[in-house]
Amino acid sequence: MAASRYRRFLKLCEEWPVDETKRGRDLGAYLRQRVAEPEACDQMYESLARLHSNYYKHKYPRPRDTSFSGLSLEEYKLILSTDTLEELKEIDKGMWKKLQEKFAPKGPEEDHKA
Repeated sequence: MAASRYRRFLKLCEEWPVDETKRGRDLGAYLRQRVAEPEACDQMYESLARLHSNYYKHKYPRPRDTSFSGLSLEEYKLILSTDTLEELKEIDKGMWKKLQEKFAPKGPEEDHKA
């Protein structure tokens, strides 16, 4: 029984797509790197199988393919890609440094210059 359960789990992991735009954050890549513990294997398999088969998408259909922001699926994929998130992090660093320079407390020698 354990062997067939493990084979089912491996088959599901192989079928799970890997999204190259989410390096280090992709569930498919994570599954390929991990070996499930035998007691948690059944529960993990059932949960992943429901996600993989779009069980919840069919159980709770959406009236439209948009969200509160109005962005499409492709736009979300672009925004959530690792490259875009790294770019946003760099932009945030630049903004944070500007704010620090503007609002940082001045030292005693800077007070005398003003």
